[in-house]
Amino acid sequence: MTGIGGPAPSPVTSRTPRADEPVIAFHAVGLTYPGPPAVAALRPCDLRVHRGEFVTVVGPSGSGKSTLLNVLGLLDAPTQGRYLLDGIDTGAVGDAQRAALRGRRIGFVFQSFHLLPHRSAQENVELAMVYQRLPRRERRDRAASVLGRVGLAHRLGSPPAQLSGGERQRVAIARALVSRPSLLLCDEPTGNLDSDTAASVLGVLRGLHADGMTLLVITHDAHVAAQGSRTLALHDGVLRERAAGQVTG
Repeated sequence: MTGIGGPAPSPVTSRTPRADEPVIAFHAVGLTYPGPPAVAALRPCDLRVHRGEFVTVVGPSGSGKSTLLNVLGLLDAPTQGRYLLDGIDTGAVGDAQRAALRGRRIGFVFQSFHLLPHRSAQENVELAMVYQRLPRRERRDRAASVLGRVGLAHRLGSPPAQLSGGERQRVAIARALVSRPSLLLCDEPTGNLDSDTAASVLGVLRGLHADGMTLLVITHDAHVAAQGSRTLALHDGVLRERAAGQVTG
């Protein structure tokens, strides 16, 4: 019996990772779109992102950043190699378990905030937990707590139209955090913001990193890229560690 909160987590999706396991482990992971002609959007690569790291990814348009994000976020399955998330082989589970892994272990933050306009900030965050087996009171409390963590305790009842761009993005970050994911994936999180507002959002991300959150941020902005503890570069589907001191994407 599953109850109104959705299916109970399987032993695979609820597995607790070992302390020494990376959050992300790529083993020759690649993705080729079928043709004709076939397109190697992400060429086979190895990647490790350890717990608590802040990794940024840069690259020009068409370099494969969106493909990488989709593979990392379990939206697309690689056509080559193995992707382990928290030690779980994501290619060895069914579609339902992949969806459960995505919902429980990955938080997404996008350039566009994707907030529901007629819901308050707190309700937007609560909606991220609607399929979890949580009482309504706990959902409300967790939403309020995480909004406080991003500096919006005073904006719980405000709809998006009453929020600034930076506040909307912080609601989106809170929504991504509320399920307590292992990994926060951010796609151009400051792309729609002016420089002052972007700085406030970057401050939130730096604070999350200081608290131990694992972040991977895809960006075209050299200043944003410089916030990471290390930076990867994508070009023509090839993923490489960027040399220290290199500031262009």
